[in-house]
Amino acid sequence: MNLALFLPRKGHNCMSINYVKPQKKSLRSLDYLNFFLADVRDGVGPYLAIYLQASHKWNPANIGIAMSAMGMATVIAQTPAGAIVDRLRQKRLLIVLAAVLVAVGCVGMVLSPTLPTVVSAQALIGVAAAIFPPAIAAITLGIVGYNKLDRRIGRNEAFNHAGNVAAAVLAGTVGHFIAREGIFFLVAAMAIASAIAVVQIRDRDIDPDLARAAKDGQNGEEHQPHVSGIGQILSDRRILIFAISAVLFHFANAAMLPLVGQRLADGKATGASLYMSACIIVAQLVMIPVSTWAGRLAHTGRKPIFLLGFAILPIRGVLYTFSDNPFFLVSVQLLDGIGAGIFGVLSVLIVADLTKGTGRFNITQGAINTAVGIGASLSNLLTGFVVQQAGYNAGFLTLAAIATVALGVFGVLMPETNIVHQDRKVGRSPVGY
Repeated sequence: MNLALFLPRKGHNCMSINYVKPQKKSLRSLDYLNFFLADVRDGVGPYLAIYLQASHKWNPANIGIAMSAMGMATVIAQTPAGAIVDRLRQKRLLIVLAAVLVAVGCVGMVLSPTLPTVVSAQALIGVAAAIFPPAIAAITLGIVGYNKLDRRIGRNEAFNHAGNVAAAVLAGTVGHFIAREGIFFLVAAMAIASAIAVVQIRDRDIDPDLARAAKDGQNGEEHQPHVSGIGQILSDRRILIFAISAVLFHFANAAMLPLVGQRLADGKATGASLYMSACIIVAQLVMIPVSTWAGRLAHTGRKPIFLLGFAILPIRGVLYTFSDNPFFLVSVQLLDGIGAGIFGVLSVLIVADLTKGTGRFNITQGAINTAVGIGASLSNLLTGFVVQQAGYNAGFLTLAAIATVALGVFGVLMPETNIVHQDRKVGRSPVGY
C-alpha cells in the first residue's frame, strides 16, 4: 500500500480555510463509499448466527458469545475511535485500515470457524464499525463545509440505505443459491470496494481542521484552528440533553424490530424469516427518500424535523399492539424508515452544530454513540423480561412509553442548534451562508 496517497500533498495548506473546491470525482467517490460501506459496517450481522448453527452446529450459548463480541467491541471503541479521527489527518487511511479489518475478519471466520477465531474476528469487525461513522462524517464536513453539510449528509444516508437494500438482496441470493459462506466473501468484497472508493477522494479536497470542527467556516475568512478542552464539551448542557434524548430514542427503538421478529416466529406466521427480511427491506427503502428530504429541509431548522422522527416512534410502538397479522406488522415497519431516516441525518448535523469551532466533532459523536449503544443493549434486556412476564403487547407499550419520554425531553429541553435558522427568526442576516 502506498501510504503517500493518504498524506497531505506538497503545497496543500491545511491551515487555510480557502481550500481548493472539491472536484466532482471526490464527491462521486463519497457516494460510492457510503453505498459499499452500508453492509460492511455491521459485518455479516444476523447471517453469522444462521451460518454457525446450520453449517457448524454451534450451540446457542457459543453463538450468543460470538454475536455479542462485535457489539461489545463497538461500544468500547466508539469514543476512542472518535478521538483518533479528530487527531489524525489521514482519515482516508483510517477507513482503508478499518475495511481491511472487516475483510480479514469475514474471511477468517470461514477459514477457521472455531470459537476463538470467530470471537476475535467479530471483535475486529466491531472496532472497524466504530471507525466508519465518525471518519465518514469528518471527511464529509472537511469536503463540503458547514454550508452544504445538511444536504450532503442526507445524500450520504440515502446512498447508505440503498447499499443496505442491494446488500440484503445479494446476500439472500448468494446464501440461498450458492453457499452460506458466500455471504462472508460478499461482505469482504464490499469492504475492498469501499477502500478503493475512499482512495479516489482527493486528499487536497479535505480540509483536516474543518473536518474536526476546529474552524467555524464562516465568511470564508481564515481563522486559526481551535481545539477546546474535553471539560468544555462535557459542560455544554445542550450536548448532555441531546445525548439523553438519543439514548432514550434508541432504548425505545432497538428492541422493536427484534420483538416483531419474535412475534412473527411465535407460531403465528409461516415463513417468519421472509417477513423479517421484508421488514428490513421496506424500512430501508423508505429511508432513502426520507434521508434526502431531511437533508434538504434541515437548513430551515433542525428541531422541527427531528421532532417528527421522535414523534413517530411511540406511534409505531402502539400500532404493533393492534394486530399480529404479518402483513400489518410489515406495514407498520414503514414508520421505522421515517424515524430512522430522520435520525441518521439530523443526529450528525446537530452534533456538528454543537461542536462548531471546538475541534471535538468526532469524539463527541463517539461518546454519544457509546451511550446510545449501551442504551440499545439494555433495551433488549428490559424488553425480554417484560415480554416474559406480561406478553408482547406489554413489551411494545413499554417501549412506546420510553419513546414518549424521549420526545418530551427533546421537545421541551433541546434548543434549536441551527444558527442560521435562529438568525432568520430574529431578523438578522445569517453569517457565512
